Amino acid sequence: MSRTPVPSFEGRQVFLTGAASGIGRATAVLAAAEGATVHLTDIREADLEATAAEIRAAGGRVGLVAAADISDFEAVRDLAQRLTDEHGAMDVVMNIAGISTWGTVQGLENSHWRDLVEVNLMGPIHVLETLVPPMIAARRGGHVVNVSSAAGLIGMPWHAAYSATKFGLRGVSEVLRFDLYRHRIGVSLVCPGGVDTGLTETITIAGVDGTDPRFAKAQARFKKRAVTPEQAARSILDGVTKNRYWVYTSTDIRLAFALQRFAPWAYVPLMRQFNATANKVLPQVSKAVASDGVRISR
Repeated sequence: MSRTPVPSFEGRQVFLTGAASGIGRATAVLAAAEGATVHLTDIREADLEATAAEIRAAGGRVGLVAAADISDFEAVRDLAQRLTDEHGAMDVVMNIAGISTWGTVQGLENSHWRDLVEVNLMGPIHVLETLVPPMIAARRGGHVVNVSSAAGLIGMPWHAAYSATKFGLRGVSEVLRFDLYRHRIGVSLVCPGGVDTGLTETITIAGVDGTDPRFAKAQARFKKRAVTPEQAARSILDGVTKNRYWVYTSTDIRLAFALQRFAPWAYVPLMRQFNATANKVLPQVSKAVASDGVRISR
C-alpha cells in the first residue's frame, strides 16, 4: 500500500472490543487522547462504563458504549448496525477482546476448546463481517487490528486450545491484508507476549496451589518480563499509523518468531527445554487441569 491509510488518530472513528480492561482499555484511552472518537464494547458493562467515564473525564470523545458478547453473532450484528447508523463507517476496527484457557490435551475438555473458538476466533470474525463491509462501501480506506498472541506464532506449553484460535486469527489476518489492500484498508496482526494486565495477581491454575513458592516465583518472573497495557497500546497505535502488518509488544516474541523461521535447528530444542522447564515449575497442571483449566481475559 503506497500510502498509510490512517496516518493519525485525530478525528477518526475507532471501534474497540475488550475495552473494559487490560490492553483494550489502555488502547481506547490512548486513541481518545490522540484525537479519535472511540466506540467501546465488552461483556462487562460496569467496567466498560468506567472506561468511558475515564476517557470523558480526560476530555476525550466517546461515541457508542454498548455491552455485548462478541461470540453472539446476533448481538454483534445489532451493535454494528446501530453503530453504523449513528456514526457511519468506522475508520479503524480493533479486535482486542479474548479469553485464555490453558491445559494439556488430556486435561482440556471439549467445552474449553469450543469456548475459545467462539470468543477468540468467531468473535473477531463477527466483528469483521459486520463492520468491514461498511468501511469498504465508504471508500475512504481505514485499518483493521486483530490481536493474536505469541501463542499464535510459537508452540507455548499448555496452549494448544488457545493457539488453535490465535493461529486461526492469524490466518484470517494474512488473507485480509491482501484482500483489503485494494480498498486502502490496512491490517495489523498484533502478537503480544507477556502483558501485565493486573490479572497476573489473581490468576489461578486448577490443581496448582497458588501459595506454592514455585508458583509465586513463576508469577514474579512473568511480571518482570511483561510489558504494561499502556506499552502494548502504544505499539498497537504505532502499528496502525505506520501501516505495519506485524506488531510486537516486546522484543522477545519478535526474536522467538525469527528463530522459528530462520533457525529451526535452534528453535526446536529451545522450545522442548521451555516445555520441560514449565512442567517442572508447575508439575501438577497436566494432571489436574481437567477440572477447569486456566481462564483469563486479555
